[in-house]
Amino acid sequence: MGDQSDIDDDRGDRPGGMPARLSMVVLSAGHLPTLRAFYRDLGWPERAGGSDAVSIFRVGDVDLALYPSGTLSGDTAAELRSAMTLVVSVETRAAVDEAHAAAMSSGARSVVDPVDQPWGGRSGVLADPEGNRWEVLWVPTRADHE
Repeated sequence: MGDQSDIDDDRGDRPGGMPARLSMVVLSAGHLPTLRAFYRDLGWPERAGGSDAVSIFRVGDVDLALYPSGTLSGDTAAELRSAMTLVVSVETRAAVDEAHAAAMSSGARSVVDPVDQPWGGRSGVLADPEGNRWEVLWVPTRADHE
């Protein structure tokens, strides 16, 4: 993961254009204290100043922000929800099952139990206490096939 060698795009960041990066994912929380406790229980590092009013977790190079529903530009929770799945990539096939079990013990609900995929990988899908979907994904590398 993280190897950019398979990307055939030499455009880079264009001046005045949209930078090609993801800095933050914001989840709308109906009950922020519950959602905050869930991610803290997973052992994810919370940024200083987090509270039950707003909380930000550092996940790799991206921030995961939890904001109370209805506080983002006055939108309602239904307007903020979108059909998306957040993905956590892991290094081994076994790590899919381990991460899935850890999230379940912290209060996640299994949507799809870990299963081998026809293309050779393995994944499972969970929902956090407010229904946000997370896929735990392992993608084999060439070294895994040798």
